[in-house]
Amino acid sequence: QVQLVESGGGLVQPGGSLRLSCVASGVASGFTFSKYVMSWYCQAPGKERELVASITTAARSTNYADSVKGRFTISRDNAKNTVYLQMNSLKPEDTAVYYCKAVVGLRNYWGQGTQVTVSS
Repeated sequence: QVQLVESGGGLVQPGGSLRLSCVASGVASGFTFSKYVMSWYCQAPGKERELVASITTAARSTNYADSVKGRFTISRDNAKNTVYLQMNSLKPEDTAVYYCKAVVGLRNYWGQGTQVTVSS
C-alpha cells in the first residue's frame, strides 16, 4: 500500500504564495516512487474534484489546468519521495482542498487533502 500525506496548505491573501508538499510512503510491489505518475487535484465546496497539475515519472513532462498555467508549478524530488506544488499569484477562486494522487501501475492512491484558503 502507498500512503500519501499532503502539507503546506493554509490561509493566504490574494496575490500570495504557498508551496504544497506530498510525501509518499509505503510499498507498491515492483514500483518505486520514481515510477509513480503524480498529480495534484483540487475540490472546492459544491464542485467536482478537478486536475490542477500532473508530472510524469522522470519529470520529463508536466501538464496544467488552464486556470493555473503561469502561476503554479509542479515538481518532484524522487530522492525524497515528494511532489510539490508551488502556487503563486493566488486568487480567491483557488480556494479548495488540494489532494495529491499517485498512479502506480493500474492503481490510484489519494492523500487526505490540505485546505488552501485565499482571502483578504
